[in-house]
Order: sequence, then C-alpha cells, then structure tokens
Amino acid sequence: MPDLNALAHDELVDRLLACMNVPRWAEDIAAARPYATSGELLNAADEAAPDLTTDEIHRALSAHPRIGEQPRGENRDARFSRSEQAGVGDELAEELRAANAEYERRFDHVYLVCASGRTGEELLAILRSRLNNDPDTELGIVAEELRKIARIRLEKVIDS
Repeated sequence: MPDLNALAHDELVDRLLACMNVPRWAEDIAAARPYATSGELLNAADEAAPDLTTDEIHRALSAHPRIGEQPRGENRDARFSRSEQAGVGDELAEELRAANAEYERRFDHVYLVCASGRTGEELLAILRSRLNNDPDTELGIVAEELRKIARIRLEKVIDS
C-alpha cells in the first residue's frame, strides 16, 4: 500500500482510470488517501462506485472492447482486457460478433460482462439471456459488471 499512497495524485488517478474510466470515481479514491491496507482501498473503491450515472456508465463502456474482440495496443486497458477475455476462443468469434451486434442494436452500447474466469460459451449464453432485459434493467446490470471489473483490476494494480 505504501507505493500507491506515495504516488503523485495524477499518477494514481491515471492507474485508477485504467480500472474504471470514471473520473469522479478515480478522484474520490485518490482524494481519500492514505490507505493503511489494500482492503481499505478496495472498500473505498466500492463506496465510490454505487451510484454511477448513465453518462459515467457510457464513458466507462467506451474503454472496453467487445467481448470476443482482442484490443490492440500495449496500454494498461488493453492488457487488462486481453487477460480478462482469455476464455474466449476463436471458435466462438462469429457467434459472439453476431450476438454483440444484436445487443448493440437493442441497447445502443457494447455488451459488458465480467469475463474473468469464464469460458466463451458462458459469455455468449449470458449475452443471449440479457437480450431479454429492458434498457433500464440492463443498464443497472452493466453498472454492476463495471464495478466487478474495476475491483478485479484494482486488485491487480495493488499487486503490481
């Protein structure tokens, strides 16, 4: 924890934005330093995220690739996404592309799910099941998935 506490404010905010691209969330966490333990930091992250606005959700979504598409580049966001989607194999690529397109037509944003530890088949089944949601319900699910992903990524930042 001392390493994160010692970072310059802007550097910590940059690392937090790679976990969830919501400036208010990152600023709230950075402003509450110092943290005595990683548990304190993770709790602060959870407390800063419960009421994401629609605009914040859409901003955070803009940093996520479609499930099944491997992000390009070597920035922290791309590395996180590649490792999170490791369970998605090439054999499902076409089915995921088609389901992603249907989801985006229905909800006007990318499908987001916490992919860590899940197979491509699971991700596709979840996507298909969520197509039945109404837009408000789906946006709430997306917000929760963003929080899960942010927590996993923040744990990686703490460990690095």
